[in-house]
Amino acid sequence: MKKYLSLFFTMLKIGLFTFGGGYAMIALLENEFVEKKKYLEKDEFLDMVAIAESTPGPIAINAATYIGYKKAGFLGSAAATVGVCIPSFVIIYVISLFFDAFLSFKLVEYAFRGIQVCVIYLIFSAGLKMLRQTKKTAFSVTIISVVVFCMLVFSLFAVKFSTILYILICGCIGLSVCLLKQMKQKKEETK
Repeated sequence: MKKYLSLFFTMLKIGLFTFGGGYAMIALLENEFVEKKKYLEKDEFLDMVAIAESTPGPIAINAATYIGYKKAGFLGSAAATVGVCIPSFVIIYVISLFFDAFLSFKLVEYAFRGIQVCVIYLIFSAGLKMLRQTKKTAFSVTIISVVVFCMLVFSLFAVKFSTILYILICGCIGLSVCLLKQMKQKKEETK
């Protein structure tokens, strides 16, 4: 019971203090589950983020479900998922009750402007950490360079290109490279 409560309250804390969605949450998840609690290794965390991003649903919920399941099975995944969802649900519910009045406060407007800057920092920080932890191979450097170049060019010329397409294209390229390596390895073994 202790491990379920620990997962629930840890995810509740992360969900409560993370503004900006799942990407902003990545840095907090890494700090909590890789560095402090040591539930995951750095490589496994990077894989978890990739899987959580590429599967349907919000990245925060997918990550919480994965971490909870890894640590404590099905009930752990349920506890972690509920814990990460409760703060958002409560905050959105309360805001929805007073939405019009809430937005008319100047203090709220300024608070949101400050939070936006913090969210950008959290996302950028998480991205840099993941970039530093990625194994530097010719393939990974090429993929990262091409994606960054495409993002910059598409942004400069206002071309709409879905992030989902980046994920799908890079995933297909990764699978193709893996299959080619396996075929090459089988050919060398048969010689």
